[in-house]
Amino acid sequence: MTNRSLVLFPLIGLLTNLPSASADEAKTITVYKTPWCGCCEAWSDAMKAAGFHVVTENMEDLTAIKKQAGVPEDLQACHTAVVGGDRKYVVEGHVPLEAISKMMTERPDIRGLAVPGMPQGSLGMGYDPSAVYTVFAIGMSPGETPEPYLTTGD
Repeated sequence: MTNRSLVLFPLIGLLTNLPSASADEAKTITVYKTPWCGCCEAWSDAMKAAGFHVVTENMEDLTAIKKQAGVPEDLQACHTAVVGGDRKYVVEGHVPLEAISKMMTERPDIRGLAVPGMPQGSLGMGYDPSAVYTVFAIGMSPGETPEPYLTTGD
């Protein structure tokens, strides 16, 4: 078994329901990022400050993670995370805390959320609460058109 296989195993159950997950599992976020990305560290630090238990997996190439997580190319960003207890969600890029909280409360039937690219003012990118950018919902089926989930700065 390769090291890459060991890293991919946590994503295998990404969208499956797991029996009786604890509150701690629901507040755990695993962040897959490159080892040299400072903005990913800043985003992870904000997750820690918000009360999440952050597990960081540094990887040279995130292509396989993004593919396995079902993140369309046009929604990709610099890091991919997985959050949730009994229901796992993908969090792609600099998704703000308010969007993650909304998703975890509403528990929509989506694969996850994405902020494509690296918008200035987003969480981890020189955070500015008045920055305006769109958080997209990643659909459950490949090829689904991403839908706006939340617009910041409103």
